[in-house]
Amino acid sequence: MQQCLRHLQTAFANFFARRAGYPRFKSRKKSRKSAEYTTSGFRFRDGKLTLAKMAEPLPIVWSRPLPEGTTPSTVTVSQDAAGRWFVSMLCDDPTIQALPATGPAVGVDVGLDHLLTLSTGEKIANPRHERRDRVRLAKAQRELSRKAQGDGANRRKARTQVARIHARIADGRRDHLHKLTTRLVRENQTLVIEDLAVRSMVKNRSLARAISDAAWAEFRSMLAYKADWYGRDLVVVDRFFPSSKLCSACSALRTQMPLHVRIWTCDCGTTHDRDVNAAKNLLAAGLAVTACGDGVRPQRSLPGGRSSVKQEVVPPQRAPGLAALPSAAAQPRG
Repeated sequence: MQQCLRHLQTAFANFFARRAGYPRFKSRKKSRKSAEYTTSGFRFRDGKLTLAKMAEPLPIVWSRPLPEGTTPSTVTVSQDAAGRWFVSMLCDDPTIQALPATGPAVGVDVGLDHLLTLSTGEKIANPRHERRDRVRLAKAQRELSRKAQGDGANRRKARTQVARIHARIADGRRDHLHKLTTRLVRENQTLVIEDLAVRSMVKNRSLARAISDAAWAEFRSMLAYKADWYGRDLVVVDRFFPSSKLCSACSALRTQMPLHVRIWTCDCGTTHDRDVNAAKNLLAAGLAVTACGDGVRPQRSLPGGRSSVKQEVVPPQRAPGLAALPSAAAQPRG
């Protein structure tokens, strides 16, 4: 009850500060099933958690131990749509510290044929988690559609089966992204990515399913907070920067580059892989951002939906490959 009142106070404070709408009651059908306990509502001793009004501790299967010498300040018990129960504890983690500085910088270009393409030429395959379980998911959804409308037991079982398949897909996708982002942050000091408008891109009905399965927005979110944790530099290049149409060798800009063109040859005679070339151009633009003193932490979009790329034109002697950047990236934003 105390935590509910705190949440209500926060909701009204956000409402009167015009940061949110008027508080609404939590729906028992649509809202996430969860309960939050403060220090007075639980007891945590010897690795055992006992909630208020419970005589015995919860039979928890721990995913990982709590950091040494820490005491949780808040405990959240929740249930997902698949019927699985989770306990989340809020505490300080002293083990999260900045990693030793390293030299490498890498440009990362996201895609669908390959989930990630690095400026080093490495391509990381797209696991397509949703596609692997698409047949099972379609069958479970057909079974659900055949059940009578209402809150019957058979319909609840069919709905839970669909939710379990969705949870399996989401868990695999999240696990893969965590491994990728952790590896990139540990191996590189500077990471350069592109500011993609994912919300607008999923409006393309032909690619919406594949883009959603790739989870580009979740990848960027993970990369941002891990870079902040471990003292790495994350540079977000403007979404209008022509990374695919720009030759990374001679800086010539092509007028058109359809999506079906994966390999192309520049007038200078250099043959480019579309994704590797884009990653190299992103890296060059990111280094230009760092050289010009612009922010290198995770960038926030400026008014109008454009993120900062550079503050001034890079002189030719600043760094090789950056002297002839097109005006779309060389002019200041804002």
